[in-house]
Amino acid sequence: MAVIWGLDLREMQWSKFKSSYMFNREYHLRRTKMVVYQLAMIFCVCSESVGTAALSEYVDQQEFIGNLNNLAVVYNDDFVGIASYNIFVGIAVATIFGAAFFFDLFWPERHESASVHLAWKICAVIMCIMALGDALALTIIVATKSAYVTGVDAPTATRLLRQYLKPTLVYKHNAKAIASAVLLWPGFVATVASTIILFLSHRHDAEFGPKSTRAREAEKQHGADMQNGEFGPKTTRAREAAKQHGTDTQNETDTQAV
Repeated sequence: MAVIWGLDLREMQWSKFKSSYMFNREYHLRRTKMVVYQLAMIFCVCSESVGTAALSEYVDQQEFIGNLNNLAVVYNDDFVGIASYNIFVGIAVATIFGAAFFFDLFWPERHESASVHLAWKICAVIMCIMALGDALALTIIVATKSAYVTGVDAPTATRLLRQYLKPTLVYKHNAKAIASAVLLWPGFVATVASTIILFLSHRHDAEFGPKSTRAREAEKQHGADMQNGEFGPKTTRAREAAKQHGTDTQNETDTQAV
């Protein structure tokens, strides 16, 4: 298969999604990255998905009221705007840390230049800033704001809204809007944690490589054993036979000398 950006596409195998491989201890912070990266993606994507459902309802409400009375205008642009931004943040977080997840899953020993590492770090920090702004704005708008109708008097507005009962004008009474805001906060925390892990992982890779301390010590011990002749390509039975043959040869030599 092709090699793109130094990445051998043959390494993309379904078997690597097995927990025995995904959560092994061969590479530094591997299990932590596999869990935290996914948490950042899942919470942010779930938040934007639920927010999209609420957003769709408010847009439909605007169109429906406007079709009933061309003078009536439902103002819910504050929620529509922040929910739209939340979609962008969810996709962005999933893109950055989703890429980090799959790169570490399929190519854990890949080589990346200093400029690539810098790009990863910049993107991760930007995701943290975007997610924080999104979480704060969405929480404030849902907790304190509400939609309203302009262009007509209050009785007319009430009559029009009764024909389209959902969603409620008060955002904090909308379960989907609340769920979107609530899910975004653990998504932000996981995004920050993912960024910290990314920084720590890059620092470790630059100094020691991608292997964990445990794996490096095991390789070092294996190399020492091979150098000392304790192990080799022969089986244990073959090594014992060779050792016995050497003893017999030495005994025969000693006998002849006598």
